[in-house]
Amino acid sequence: MKKKVLSLLLVVFMVVALLAACSSAQVPKTEMLSVNVGPEPESIDPAFNEAVDGATLLVHAFEGLMTLDKDGMPVPGQAESYKVSDDGLTYTFTLRDDIKWSDGEDVVAEDFIYAWKRAIDPVNATSYGYMFDVIKGAGDIYNGTEGAKMEDFGVKAIDDKTIEITLIAPTPYFLELCAFPNYFPVRQDIVEENEAWATDPATYVSNGPYKLESWTHDSEMVYVKNENYYNVKKLGPEKIRFILMADDNAILAAFQNGEILFADSMPQAEIDAYRDKPEFNLEGQLGTYYISFNTEKAPFDNEKVRKALSLAIDRNFIVTQIGKAGQQPASAFVSTGLSDADAEKEFRTVGGDYYSIDAADYEANVAEAKQLLTEAGYPDGKGFPKFEYMYNEGGSHGEIAQALQDMWKEKLGIECTLASQEWSVFLTTRQEGNYQVARDGWLADYNDPITFLDMYRSTSGNNNSQWKNPAYDKLIDKIKASSDKEERFKLMHEAEDILMAEAPVAPIYFYVDIFLKSPKLEGFYSSPLGYKYFMYSSVTE
Repeated sequence: MKKKVLSLLLVVFMVVALLAACSSAQVPKTEMLSVNVGPEPESIDPAFNEAVDGATLLVHAFEGLMTLDKDGMPVPGQAESYKVSDDGLTYTFTLRDDIKWSDGEDVVAEDFIYAWKRAIDPVNATSYGYMFDVIKGAGDIYNGTEGAKMEDFGVKAIDDKTIEITLIAPTPYFLELCAFPNYFPVRQDIVEENEAWATDPATYVSNGPYKLESWTHDSEMVYVKNENYYNVKKLGPEKIRFILMADDNAILAAFQNGEILFADSMPQAEIDAYRDKPEFNLEGQLGTYYISFNTEKAPFDNEKVRKALSLAIDRNFIVTQIGKAGQQPASAFVSTGLSDADAEKEFRTVGGDYYSIDAADYEANVAEAKQLLTEAGYPDGKGFPKFEYMYNEGGSHGEIAQALQDMWKEKLGIECTLASQEWSVFLTTRQEGNYQVARDGWLADYNDPITFLDMYRSTSGNNNSQWKNPAYDKLIDKIKASSDKEERFKLMHEAEDILMAEAPVAPIYFYVDIFLKSPKLEGFYSSPLGYKYFMYSSVTE
């Protein structure tokens, strides 16, 4: 009897050991992962998205020739390989043999070319079409230059699996562009047969790791594994549920009760309480929080007025009393973290400061602001028209708006009203120039300062200030066409000099990335560009 009991126990122990071994060797299967990366997106069409939260949604549904790894480096995505000509002007990409759309159709070279032509076609008025102007002919087409023809666009399909791209100059960040959402392919038949194709899961055909299963507007978007994705076996969650919320207090409550395991924002007032908790994450970002002045509307068509309002901002107060997360007061537009011609030096360090951000110099800045306002015809703010400052709901934007309102009133004697809008509405209003002064922000699209500077070319769809300077435009064109590294960076510093001298923008601080992540969520990674990646994550108990 004892022997039988002992044998039975041995069997039980062996089974338990075997199960334990199996569980330790396999990644836990996650059926549904719920997260928040933002509110209702303005667009999830690769050609029209211009927001970071939209980009996170796009990188889960689509994939470019290249993709970014967990270190933010471009690696082959839909491309199996690529070759670069000796002069750096021609890139030849060979597509993978096993890439398909979510409906099972093959992904072919023409899918990329169609998407790119669609993005640069002036008829479509995309915000990001200028991102293609490193490719031969693209800039003239997007800008509507007389005589420019689509057949001059420097891309062609050698065959279904081979794309040849001709650049106007060697472009060190071109592979990063090939991983950028606006460079993602789309299907011509889907787009042209369904005007609202990107708003309906039934027609939202994609080529990335996940596909859109359902979309309850202003509530949630559910993505499910794309069984036709070449790397589907390595994906994590069976489904990813993106909860759409803008209110930081509601987002925090959802995180606290376990409804979501990731929150891409949190109430500023709670930062100190969470700072030492394992759920709190603070990472560097390549970005600038700033103000856009509509230079086509008086009195903001006067650069002295714009400079005065900028100098009167107490940036140290905003980052210490409102931001509270280590944001750095911005002394220029191009953010910290970007390399200069000498890779050992930062662009920002070489470029220096355009005004003092030393707290001890704030009153001197205010005195200069008052003098500028007097020179503009508004001594002590007299006669300055009341204006509206517009911002989007959520985050600390409202608190910053209130602080700006108080600073301008107290220091300059001018008044503004505050107006908030929902995120998707706000983006459209600002882009169309239907505002006077507005909250703005920019995260780098790749690791090169031109990502900040070319957006203020006159024809750029992201030039929210409606600012135009022909000399600046020519400088940006020269930078894009230059193959001399030293010259490029010298000219980029000159471009920033012009931008800051005319002040269509007022930088406030350089971003940091704050998010809450449950310790249960593993395998997640983020990019300094602001994108969040959940496709290879898992949840442990």
